[in-house]
Amino acid sequence: VQLQASGGGLVQAGGSLRLSCAASGRFPSAYAFGWFRQAPGKGREFVAAISWNAEDTFYKDSVKGRFTISRDSAKNTVYLQATNLKPEDTAVYYCAADAKQYNWPPEFGFWGQGTLVTVSS
Repeated sequence: VQLQASGGGLVQAGGSLRLSCAASGRFPSAYAFGWFRQAPGKGREFVAAISWNAEDTFYKDSVKGRFTISRDSAKNTVYLQATNLKPEDTAVYYCAADAKQYNWPPEFGFWGQGTLVTVSS
């Protein structure tokens, strides 16, 4: 599975962004997907994940109620809608896909390049 993330940018605190992750390769609809982020000087951390059939999602506690992960299997695209953004959400955001098909919880094995989100105060 190949992944291409987009949608990052500069936004003021309280604003919103929608990140997209376009997947290609064999049967992307069979995989769970997730979003991770890496802030400057920090390690990569989990943000959100969605199952292959979109029936299950889970989130990092600090983004619950503000971020929503979704997928459009017809477009082979996964989204992360981020609202009420805070300066501490500033990071490079990466999308990832499970290494296995029809698997939950996911064991991420495929990674895309990142997209930078900068939240100004």
